[in-house]
Amino acid sequence: MKRKKILITGGAGFLGSHLCKRCLCAGHEVICLDDLSTGSTDFIKDMLSEERFTFLNQDISLPFDQDLDFDEIYNLACPASPKFYQKDPIKTIKTSVMGAFSVCELAKKTGAKVFQASTSEVYGDPKEHPQKESYFGNVNFFGRRSCYDEGKRIAETIFYEYQNIHGVEVNIARIFNTYGPNMHPSDGRVITNLIVQALKSEPLTIYGDGSQTRSFCFVTDLLDAAVSLMEHENFKGPVNLGNPSEITVLDLAEKIKSLTNTSSTITCLKLPEDDPKIRRPDIALAKEHLNFTPKVDLDEGLSKTISYLEKHLQKEL
Repeated sequence: MKRKKILITGGAGFLGSHLCKRCLCAGHEVICLDDLSTGSTDFIKDMLSEERFTFLNQDISLPFDQDLDFDEIYNLACPASPKFYQKDPIKTIKTSVMGAFSVCELAKKTGAKVFQASTSEVYGDPKEHPQKESYFGNVNFFGRRSCYDEGKRIAETIFYEYQNIHGVEVNIARIFNTYGPNMHPSDGRVITNLIVQALKSEPLTIYGDGSQTRSFCFVTDLLDAAVSLMEHENFKGPVNLGNPSEITVLDLAEKIKSLTNTSSTITCLKLPEDDPKIRRPDIALAKEHLNFTPKVDLDEGLSKTISYLEKHLQKEL
């Protein structure tokens, strides 16, 4: 197999660190770019001494002046949890929008094939269920989630136009809830929140009455599909990537209680603004073109994530 030179933006984050290791193990040269605003060198420390691995501490929204050629670019740079992307909404917008321009210009210059990590958030609080790629969404462009939702929507447009006008080869994946080891314990996402609370024997906090649904895809399944999309010669997306198995947040909390054997109670808090009530991907296109079917069921994935977070919490003691 030809060795590729692969740039992974956001490479020190949750998805990025797993992808860096995967590409490195496949024999490729990996350039990991991350400003460490939400990522961590802890996730990539075992790769830093590798000859085929380079780490660049840089903000993707700023001009990229490295004189490098790339075969592939995976653009994963952007905080994905509401807690982190709402912390600095303007930076979130710049990361999505200016980062898209930076990546597109790099791809235009080097001829690199691009993977754009879009999101299920482009569908907003959906009125269609499950969500198909043809659905235009129901997004509040003045809400607290808008910096991320609209940033990702305009990023898709930027990549689309660079493909049409400049011939940049773009693959767009709309990623649904993904979880697994290397998630930040305090990222505010429902799985990490509930697991950490359970491990600390604290009340498990859910929002509203817990009847809202989510669909969770384990990180290895997600990356299988992402790499398949990049390797496909004809199909470029946009395509939904996720696990269509749906569960209510309340049932998720009960499952985590059982798996951690915690004595924690469940507490209901006020539902945040624009929090989606339903979320499940229609993955018919991914099945047809990428032969994608998630392999890791929720119990198995949660057990691996619980084990990771338990070890992380023990290090803090």
